[in-house]
Amino acid sequence: MLPTEPIRPLHDVWLRPRRVFRELASQPIGGLDYLLGAAQGIVGWLALSRAQNAGATSSVAEIFGKALLIGSVAGVASLFLMSAIYARLGSRAGKKLARAPVIHVLAYGGVPMVASLVVWVFTALLTGEATFEQTPRPDVEDFVVLLLHVQFFAYVLLTIWSVVIQVMGLSEIQGLVTRKAFGLWVLGQAIGYLALLFLMILIATLFPSAVTS
Repeated sequence: MLPTEPIRPLHDVWLRPRRVFRELASQPIGGLDYLLGAAQGIVGWLALSRAQNAGATSSVAEIFGKALLIGSVAGVASLFLMSAIYARLGSRAGKKLARAPVIHVLAYGGVPMVASLVVWVFTALLTGEATFEQTPRPDVEDFVVLLLHVQFFAYVLLTIWSVVIQVMGLSEIQGLVTRKAFGLWVLGQAIGYLALLFLMILIATLFPSAVTS
């Protein structure tokens, strides 16, 4: 790719994340950032539903409905929460950052994870509630069990890919070596996890049926 060739962020971020984030650094936060953040929240809610064995008590429609209503809101909220955390950590490290470049890294860096949503939907259409059960029931066909394993592997692989892209993005916008950027990412995630515990308590208070169904 020639340096003067226009970037296609959703396409190029998979293999050329540094150039994408370098180009996006000067651009304001846009609707696509919010959309990607919401989609990551939906995927996160679907993964949480499987971890909670939601398929044993809820239908696929109910699980996806809650993912759209709650997961998307939590995804956008998480986008702003984590961007504030990383911007603050960056300033503590001696580099003051605007909010927009960090949000671009978190939003576009999650593109592989967002892509796994297609796999979630496809698997749910074929296997139904079994998609959101931790352990397949004894009467589930071998093909379904294999498909569930493939889906989970694809989700984990794409999530790891998203982490790699986000680390490279933080490295690019903060001028850090990859090792230090990874440490910054881990620290931010740890702080964010503690903050999200509070968010989960808030969600449980506002939407009690979401965690009791």
